[in-house]
Amino acid sequence: MKRLRAFTRLLAAAAIFALPVFGAAANDDPFSFLGIKSGNGPSLGVPMQIILLLTLLTLLPAAIMSITPFLRITIVLHFLRQALGTQSTPSNQVLLGLSLFLSIVIMQPVAVDMYHQGWEPMEAGQITTEQAMDRASGPLRGFLLRFAREKDIKLFIEISRLPPPKSPQDLDLKVLIPAYILSELKAGFQIGAVLFLPFLVIDIVVASVTISAGMMQLPPAMVSAPFKILLFVLVDGWNLVVGSLVRGFYQ
Repeated sequence: MKRLRAFTRLLAAAAIFALPVFGAAANDDPFSFLGIKSGNGPSLGVPMQIILLLTLLTLLPAAIMSITPFLRITIVLHFLRQALGTQSTPSNQVLLGLSLFLSIVIMQPVAVDMYHQGWEPMEAGQITTEQAMDRASGPLRGFLLRFAREKDIKLFIEISRLPPPKSPQDLDLKVLIPAYILSELKAGFQIGAVLFLPFLVIDIVVASVTISAGMMQLPPAMVSAPFKILLFVLVDGWNLVVGSLVRGFYQ
């Protein structure tokens, strides 16, 4: 039982970032797993609680991809690879790994605030699970509000038919999260379009030269690829792109 509880505590710690979504927490009651209880009666059985935890943990990848900078970063890196014309280099695993670790760096202050405000008081028995969820959602809500556009927020308020909030801090996460996703999609596509422009100019110039020289059998993309890669390396493109992406979340 002790080993099982130690393992489940580790899983719960991995899910702390999704605490406002499904309220995970550990306590010292051997018959209470992550604070899940059945109404006013006894706690749910350990097997059922494990099933619930594993089910909720399946939502964790979706949360990481949707409510962190991971969404914007992956879109921009995908556009960059397409603009370079390098097909599958860097591979999808490399791009996803880079996006994941950049997201961890950016979200670390938010996750630390959520841990201190929600997890620690609840683990100490000072607050209930509901209070911990409310406190932990504060830092996350503040992060989402910084990047969610007012137009997208208004759209989901209308869709959900909720009354207009008195202040931005009163926005429900079920409105704020999809609004943030839409805003990040637009931001990612805008940055990707800007990245495409210099490489598009190279493609146009190379295509014009090859056609003028009568080299109709030589694909322009094959000729322009080395020039695009050389330009990207000379300007230290990875440093510029990654630095701009990360700094964009700290402004």
